[in-house]
Amino acid sequence: MLFMPQLKSLHAREVLDSRGNPTIEVVATSTASASAMVPSGASTGSHEALELRDGDAKRYGGKGVKKAVSHVNNIIQKKLCGMEINHQRALDAALMELDGTANKSKLGANAILGVSLACAKLAAIEMGAHFFEYLHSISAHSSKASSNYLLPVPMMNIINGGAHANSGLEFQEMMIVPAGAPNFHEAIRMGAEIFHTLKKILAEKGLPTTVGDEGGFAPRLPSHEAALDLIMEAIQKAHYQAGRDVFLALDCASNEFYKNGHYELTIGGKKKKVDAAALAAYYEKLIKKYPIFSIEDGCAEDDWEGWVYHTKKLGRKIQLVGDDLFVTNGERLARGVEEKVGNAILIKLNQIGTLTETMDVIEQAKEAGYKSIVSHRSGETEDTSIAHLSVGLETGQIKTGSLSRTDRVAKYNELLRIEEFLGSNARFAGNNSHL
Repeated sequence: MLFMPQLKSLHAREVLDSRGNPTIEVVATSTASASAMVPSGASTGSHEALELRDGDAKRYGGKGVKKAVSHVNNIIQKKLCGMEINHQRALDAALMELDGTANKSKLGANAILGVSLACAKLAAIEMGAHFFEYLHSISAHSSKASSNYLLPVPMMNIINGGAHANSGLEFQEMMIVPAGAPNFHEAIRMGAEIFHTLKKILAEKGLPTTVGDEGGFAPRLPSHEAALDLIMEAIQKAHYQAGRDVFLALDCASNEFYKNGHYELTIGGKKKKVDAAALAAYYEKLIKKYPIFSIEDGCAEDDWEGWVYHTKKLGRKIQLVGDDLFVTNGERLARGVEEKVGNAILIKLNQIGTLTETMDVIEQAKEAGYKSIVSHRSGETEDTSIAHLSVGLETGQIKTGSLSRTDRVAKYNELLRIEEFLGSNARFAGNNSHL
């Protein structure tokens, strides 16, 4: 039996995320050491695991994470030290038992996830493996030993709205998806060229080229159609063909504009109050006009009736992604499968709190025939764990933001390194095969 060292120590510290807010970093040590940083969301679903904040208005406006840091350095360290670091499921089970709540509210999902990820990264180092290789080895498909891995199609957020920018648009993300590229590095090149072409177009029109939380541009525009028209123009002027080389995707984040049982948003340049049926009709109109292949959170998190209707109307035409709806939670995904709601799930590690639970939800989605899209958060860090998760679990799609801001580009760069390392063993999920 392969000997694996025991966990000797855990050390957490308060660091800053991409918005300048505190978050937690955890260092796990055996004979080596590894660290992990935990992201934070702005547009969060109410069913997510709890991100523990201090609430002390005198520090960081109440957003400090000293309590979470203390939980790692004291309570969690005492429990986990001495355990073998390659037993990820046992480590995560111990964390969940120690917390004892359904939403990680005692210790904080941020404290728990930091430990879970740091221990997994440490196990990879001790095995002499890349993190994505280790993740694959402990996945449900670990018996499928292969050096042939799937590189994800990037979903690149180039115009920001909603809670991520002051653009006046309700939709939170308008993305380009270079699925027609022959490989991952060409997909990155295509995205970067379109991004810079869009910047030139905005400048020529006298629109600001400042960026939002996820690195996309945030010009004030009269309608979502105006934003999509700009993206289509950028694709064409960058010498690509929309609907063949590059597709579009939306994260509507409709929780943010769902009020008192109806949706309040700009349609055709006018603010309107609509029900789920009228909203679906609007989405259908956009799908006919633009090469949109994916809509995320088209309905609010608890509008199950609306989700059922949208899936019946649109589910055979496009990818319908549940983010706030499913919150990387197996119970909510099971309900969605039973009620035939959506056909894809967004995967965010900090929504559920441990690596094991995240991997189980991805496997659950695969068994149900749902696509999985590994995703960043709007408050990111330089941690590149999600790049490895997308490859190790072969999800086929990844959201990590735009083509600016190091917190976003770090993930793309890590995927480029992984692609180079794999060489001819790197398969790309594009060429429209995975969409």
